[in-house]
Amino acid sequence: MNIKESVFECKRGEFFVRGTEFRPEGENLPAAIICHGFMANQESVKVYAKALAETGYITYCFDFCGGSAAENKSDGVTTEMSVLTEALDLEAVIAYVKSLPYTGDKLLVGGCSQGGFVSALVAARNPGLINKLLLVYPALCIPHDARSGKMMFAEFDPQNIPEIVPCGPMTLGRCYVADVVGMDVYEAISGYTGEVGLIHGDSDALVDISFSDKAFEVYRKTASSAEYCVIKGGEHGFKDEYEERAIRFIKGFAAL
Repeated sequence: MNIKESVFECKRGEFFVRGTEFRPEGENLPAAIICHGFMANQESVKVYAKALAETGYITYCFDFCGGSAAENKSDGVTTEMSVLTEALDLEAVIAYVKSLPYTGDKLLVGGCSQGGFVSALVAARNPGLINKLLLVYPALCIPHDARSGKMMFAEFDPQNIPEIVPCGPMTLGRCYVADVVGMDVYEAISGYTGEVGLIHGDSDALVDISFSDKAFEVYRKTASSAEYCVIKGGEHGFKDEYEERAIRFIKGFAAL
């Protein structure tokens, strides 16, 4: 299949969000948007974007504003980033994609880790806009971790959140913690009623699979359909055979 790769940009308020489009031949094709995880960038999800393009989707991935530890092509700084600002970035990309003359009515949105969490939030607060929601080891643990005072490399007092939160190679701001510390994550995602595809490895040491187990139970009640792929031996960030299994599931879930 001939797939054309090009760059795009759109605006979220004063910020430019920049990413990559993978466009198969044809008009009025369904669109897909895939979001990267915490500290990462669009390069980390291009393998999934290309897989979706191979199934006939015009696919987009992008850098969240202030969302990468390095090599971020979008505007913004890490100290002003949170899952809620990333949700605004994703909504801006959705609006851009929907405005294009060559995209059709169908839309798949998803992401890996924090990008999956953000996708789930956006899908829930925009009912009817997203047809398929793809969550790859979604970091639904983030509010729980904020309440515990330990998020990845960061440790803090959740009752007295500092203005600056050092987190290994990335410096976060107070908003990263404050925006989620009081969130009931399963209530926040339950508003989505379309199709859900959920993938998680049972050897994930960063986001325990129990968070996806519970999300699956929520979606079984609220979504029109819910599929759950547990990848035996899969860790946080699939590689080799685990990535191949994930891609097979994704192509099957996305099938038109």
